[in-house]
Amino acid sequence: MASHTVAGPETASAAAASVVADAGVVADAAAVARLRAERRRALRKTVLRSLGNAGITIVVLLLLWQAVVSLTGISPYIAKGPLDVWEFLVTSPNAEANRAQLFPLVGQTLVDSSLGFVVGMIVAIVLAVAFSLSKAVEAGVMPLVLLLRTIPLVSIAPVIILMTGRGTTASVAVIGTIVVLFPALANVLFGLSWASRQSLDVVHVFGGGRLTALRKVNLPGALPSIFAAARVSVPGAVTGALLAEWLSTGAGIGGSILKFNAQAQFAQLWSSIALITLITLLLYNLVQIVENIVLTRMGMTPGAR
Repeated sequence: MASHTVAGPETASAAAASVVADAGVVADAAAVARLRAERRRALRKTVLRSLGNAGITIVVLLLLWQAVVSLTGISPYIAKGPLDVWEFLVTSPNAEANRAQLFPLVGQTLVDSSLGFVVGMIVAIVLAVAFSLSKAVEAGVMPLVLLLRTIPLVSIAPVIILMTGRGTTASVAVIGTIVVLFPALANVLFGLSWASRQSLDVVHVFGGGRLTALRKVNLPGALPSIFAAARVSVPGAVTGALLAEWLSTGAGIGGSILKFNAQAQFAQLWSSIALITLITLLLYNLVQIVENIVLTRMGMTPGAR
């Protein structure tokens, strides 16, 4: 004789709860999937926008360059346009030898630029954090930073070279850091001061001190400004590297520009300037793409600052 089990109220309630829980899990998974899909779309959109902006900038720069060369009446022997540089580096019979001459110089300038960029950004972030923690430190150090900003770097470069040594890595790092420091410091300070007052109050309510608030609220909230500082610092670091090479090391593009000019090697002169300008634009947009990726993954809107 078959036996039938009659479900009691408790069993029915448990089954209903299980169904509700499963539905909730499915809904949560769907929401997470939608969120990830939206972030991927936003990331693709921002990356494509950055690449498009970079392409437009390069095209406009090439058109302006060609217009200046063509319309100013400068001798073609001295002024070289984009097509002349392309021929020198790509299509001429000596293109390989020309690239072998210039690419090591560009590589050295990039190394020097990276040194100034990294050291300058680290110093800027450390000083900004110190200024946020202590007004006394800000009052004592900020005038020195402003002094370095107001004095022309060319006028104090001989003193820097005398102290660090001519042709040394330290001279390159110091000169590059001075160029990068002030704009990076201003951006990072602005970002650290932008923290939400409500978020800071929450940290204090749960017993967190100033360092905890800085780590949990100020620094994460300052990421857009830190990336903005990095973008601004890229061309500044290249400028500092060229200046250091010209005044101190004699290496890289900065050390070779005067030699090319003195020896009437105008094709090398224009090609080296074009290469370092193009690489600077690419690095600027690379930092912007990294910014978009990081901020999108953290749920922030790039460019919202």
